[in-house]
Amino acid sequence: MTSTQVNPIFKGANFRELAFAAAVGIGIWMIPTPEGLDPLAWQLLAIFVFTIVGIVAKALPMGAMAIVSMTLATITGTLSLREAIVGFSQPIIWLIVAAFFIARSFIKTGLGMRIAYRFIEVLGRKSLGLSYGLVFTDLVLAPVIPSNTARAGGIIFPIIESLAVSFGSTPEKGTQRRIGSFLLKTSYQCNAVTSAMFLTGMAANPLMTDIAGDMGIEITWGLWALAACVPGLISLLVIPYLSYKLYPPEIKETDHATALAREKLAEMGPISKHEWITMGIILLLIFMWTVGAFLKIIDSTTAALVGLSLMLISGVLTWEDIKSEKSAWDTLIWFSVLVVMATDLKELGFISWFTEVMKVQVTGIEWGFAFPLIVIIYFYSHYLFAGNAAHISSMYAAFLSVGLAVGAPPLLMALALAYCSSLFACLTHYGTGSAPIFFGAGYVDLWSWWKLGGIISVVNIAIWIGVGSVWWKFLGIW
Repeated sequence: MTSTQVNPIFKGANFRELAFAAAVGIGIWMIPTPEGLDPLAWQLLAIFVFTIVGIVAKALPMGAMAIVSMTLATITGTLSLREAIVGFSQPIIWLIVAAFFIARSFIKTGLGMRIAYRFIEVLGRKSLGLSYGLVFTDLVLAPVIPSNTARAGGIIFPIIESLAVSFGSTPEKGTQRRIGSFLLKTSYQCNAVTSAMFLTGMAANPLMTDIAGDMGIEITWGLWALAACVPGLISLLVIPYLSYKLYPPEIKETDHATALAREKLAEMGPISKHEWITMGIILLLIFMWTVGAFLKIIDSTTAALVGLSLMLISGVLTWEDIKSEKSAWDTLIWFSVLVVMATDLKELGFISWFTEVMKVQVTGIEWGFAFPLIVIIYFYSHYLFAGNAAHISSMYAAFLSVGLAVGAPPLLMALALAYCSSLFACLTHYGTGSAPIFFGAGYVDLWSWWKLGGIISVVNIAIWIGVGSVWWKFLGIW
């Protein structure tokens, strides 16, 4: 009998995991406040740790944990009600929420599927080319679909399954290695890369720009994309080929895929009016996010709201579509609460206190040696986390502070950690929201998943921290 069956009062919660999270939080709360630190900061840390442990242990859905934590912070007097809800007014949060709504247009109009089948039609004659077609689809969709789970799980994964079945490659038949395993594993690994390449490529990315902004480090949509483009494109070119060598498909020639793509495109018919409108609005958005932001004509959040408004006015999206977009409203809740806690931990002095403690430990270490060490520890600590948001919320600010304390260039440190916050999803079958979807399909066994993830993690670090640092030097980031 599970804990949720013990008492109907706790239906909907994993009570054992919730009790464990509470015990950890209470344990921290009961520890005497360290000298030189505001007691409220220590109390907020206890509530913050309770929240992160609850999220990792899946005691409650992330949004529900956020509500419980916000309530605890209020009733204990750690934060006032006004302080607890101020996160809902943050522009960066509404950027990501608006992007969720805009992303719905790709699925509703069928434009996302059309783009995917076009790439497959052009590149799908060989299995390696087919994998690149899926990867480039993800790349095109990443700037405007902020949920890597929605992109990978909602658009790419169904196409992979359709292709695998058409080639007779399924786990049920024991033929998954014919081509299905290769396509699935490659697409998942590259989804982590596309999530890193754009500020709007992964839901928790703006959280890091907000944290960095509080430390005086400004990261715009255009700067994020520009700094990521070279290492990102190299990773997207290398990973499919590497997967092809390390985890090769049995089928090498895939002319059938191009025929299937043409068949699907014929079923879809000519591009609809709403697809044309969606493409026009997306191009306008990208222009506003890059050129507009660079010229300081319009900020990223206002640009996203302009795009969303145009979609509502044109009828591409309806208000019913907006109301039914559960992921957006869920993100609004947990994102707002985590931003408040992260911000107030800084305001109450915890981050500066932690930085001073860590500075003592790293005194005398040159930043050139400390920088890669900090990044690598941050990257591989993801084995302990089920998802990006919990990891970022609990560790990004602390690691960024330590990097700044040893003298690392602020923008270099902030961007390197931010990019790793998507890339480290490559490691495990629980590393991000799309991982359970891909792994749960049964195409790749656990050992192969972890082994390939480990190898690709080394390649990604070499590309992003090695080659990337050279590119960032050229851009004047450090």
